[in-house]
Amino acid sequence: MMKDLQIIDCTIRDGGYYTQWDFDDDVVDAYLSSMEHLPVSYLEIGYRNKPSKDYMGRFGYTPIPVIRSIREKSSKKLAVMLNQKSVEPADLDMLAKPLQGLADMIRLAVDPANFEKALILAEHVKALGFEVGFNMMYMSRWEMYEGLMDRLHALNGVVDGFFMVDSFGGMTPGDVGRISRAVLGQVKCPVGFHGHNNLQMALANSLAAIEAGVARVDATVLGMGRGAGNLNLELLLTFLSRNAGLDVDFNELGSAVSAFSPLQEKYSWGTSLPYMISGTYSFPQKEVMDWVTNRVYSFNSIVRALNNRIGHKEDNAKYPLLPHDRKYSGVLVIGGGRTVRSHISAIRQFLDSRPDTAVVLATSRHASLFLDVNADIYYCLDGSEASRLTANVGKDRFRGTCVLPPYPRVMGTDVPEYARESTYELEKVDVVDAFRTSITAIALQLASELSEGEVFLAGYDGYPGNVLSEKEATLTNENNSIFRDYAGKTGRKPVSLTPTIYKSLEVNSIYQLI
Repeated sequence: MMKDLQIIDCTIRDGGYYTQWDFDDDVVDAYLSSMEHLPVSYLEIGYRNKPSKDYMGRFGYTPIPVIRSIREKSSKKLAVMLNQKSVEPADLDMLAKPLQGLADMIRLAVDPANFEKALILAEHVKALGFEVGFNMMYMSRWEMYEGLMDRLHALNGVVDGFFMVDSFGGMTPGDVGRISRAVLGQVKCPVGFHGHNNLQMALANSLAAIEAGVARVDATVLGMGRGAGNLNLELLLTFLSRNAGLDVDFNELGSAVSAFSPLQEKYSWGTSLPYMISGTYSFPQKEVMDWVTNRVYSFNSIVRALNNRIGHKEDNAKYPLLPHDRKYSGVLVIGGGRTVRSHISAIRQFLDSRPDTAVVLATSRHASLFLDVNADIYYCLDGSEASRLTANVGKDRFRGTCVLPPYPRVMGTDVPEYARESTYELEKVDVVDAFRTSITAIALQLASELSEGEVFLAGYDGYPGNVLSEKEATLTNENNSIFRDYAGKTGRKPVSLTPTIYKSLEVNSIYQLI
């Protein structure tokens, strides 16, 4: 049975969740070259999508010139995927018909709740002459859909492959074997399994599916795929080589692994505690992946948010609203840039000359520099800032007020025990329209509530240079948007007292003011 197994490699399609479906030509060429010599039946090379405002690279749309180029280089069967929830039969003239003669199989990503609509779409795809793959997601939740298993026989004569998708990566071999046998009793087409690796059971689950009679298995090079990733192609082939006598060219397999290794170093996909929790409790992988790859959210905050979700809590703590009994003549917001440390003497003199100015630390990165300044201190706590406050200030040196974003907070609430009696939360963030959860937006909201006077900034340096990392570029665009939005909504344009490359800020050297 194992020797007759068909393997669908979906590295480019599923791995695109990390690269926004952009892969360099040399990676794609090395991949195609290696696959020519490996026992892989299908290459799933991307999605076909309708135009979207979100950026997706070439394999998010898989334009005809792209798939034609791949067709010329590969003798393997080629597959593309349509996301059923966003595709109607009328869209197939644009999305599917141009693929005739180029793609062999079109797979549909199907929410079980949309089974009937997906079946109609599958019939239309079949009429265009393609093999039809029916990828039904959320396998660990199928039993929650009343009568779902009894409806699978409707797929007979329509689809050419029914694929069970462990979307959350939380299945066990016993579950997979039991459900596989039930499915095989309903459908006549080949059945496949697509495993995610949240609990590091993708191989064990795939083998359980094969033992139950499944004829197709999905895998990806180095397990590259959404969230915790998928079954590693190299692991599956190595196992089948030893246990099923499958002929595997390990030199070519090594070349494929080498081509994707730099991407693994860059994006670090694979399982972790947040993915383990989300897999076990069948939480959406997109949301958890967004959290894990977000620059703001700490590991502990992600785990806390998931723990709240397990307990069906909106948030794990609520604090009093920030009182408005004190108004300052102005506010100085401190960011995390290096210029804070470079110009700290001037900043201290500025605060000494303006004793009615509050200091808002958007981040506690430089908090130790402000422990003895003659000003009231406000600490913004969100993301990993509670840990940063403890590291740079601690219980014995803490003074001031901690301020949280409005309740409920997506990631839950993290406040050091020693600061709880001095902690309040904002009622709302309305000084900007977008990026309201940004720590900069929170700091500007706090500044507006503390004072109707001038808002000064220090430490919002920006990132110099022509080549920015993805995180640097994202933060730069986000902050520029926040500064422009804040000025437009409040009529108050923040003034940077230290060097900055943010074009949306006014600049007034601190040395003119001391």
